[in-house]
Amino acid sequence: MRTRRNREGATPTDRGSLLVVVACIYVGVLGAFLLAGSAHGTKISETRGPLVVAGLVLMVVGIAVRQWSVAVLGRFFTVDVRVRPDQTVVERGPYRWVRHPSYTGLILTFLGLGLALGNWASLAVLAVIPTAGLVVRIHVEERALLDGLGDPYRRFAAGRPHLFPGVW
Repeated sequence: MRTRRNREGATPTDRGSLLVVVACIYVGVLGAFLLAGSAHGTKISETRGPLVVAGLVLMVVGIAVRQWSVAVLGRFFTVDVRVRPDQTVVERGPYRWVRHPSYTGLILTFLGLGLALGNWASLAVLAVIPTAGLVVRIHVEERALLDGLGDPYRRFAAGRPHLFPGVW
């Protein structure tokens, strides 16, 4: 089987995880919007206004965290999972606190969208389905980083949670 290499010599080791993430995001977002319009028993009625505002703020924070993470990774950021031959472990910016801050930002964005939709069922769907896809992706990515970077990544990972300090 032939493998693709980009111009920097990195071989993709995605193992279909990008497709899983994209599918989970589409299913989660579509499901959340459908529930927001049809699951009337789970609509947020009390304090809806402040929760919508909180949701919008959370979305902005999530997008900012993701963009910051991508900017800090710079040339090491890729959409598919790949480790470049010259890649190093990045420990600055949001990587000081968690291993996968870009995914943390996505989760915060989806939680914010769930709140902004004003429906508890929508919030639950957006909290669970995209996160499940990201957990699959994290396992694939961790394996690739351990295989490609070895002990430096192992030491980095040992000192940081995956997504949220004190949670995972």
